[in-house]
Amino acid sequence: MSAPVDVTQDTFKSEVIESELPVLVDFSAEWCQPCQRLAPVLDEIAAEYDGKLKVVKIDADTERTLTAMFQVFSIPTVLLYKDGEKVDEFTNYRPKQEILSRIEPLL
Repeated sequence: MSAPVDVTQDTFKSEVIESELPVLVDFSAEWCQPCQRLAPVLDEIAAEYDGKLKVVKIDADTERTLTAMFQVFSIPTVLLYKDGEKVDEFTNYRPKQEILSRIEPLL
């Protein structure tokens, strides 16, 4: 069973850009209520799609450079990457089925 991986500016390239799997990148913060609602959904997705999808988390408070680089203005912000390229993005809490409908085409 896979759990989301914490990513920093130092590990972003190796964990996201160079990943052989599609990657879901979650920009969040501990104090953020919608982030807290989304976290268990992403944990489930990470476990269910282990080996097919990588789920990573970026703490928007501590990784301010990454947050600014990706113009994250509200959290949670979720980016979807495939082959090192951003292919989709959404903000705020979304139901699991909606997230899966965005992931499925990437697999």
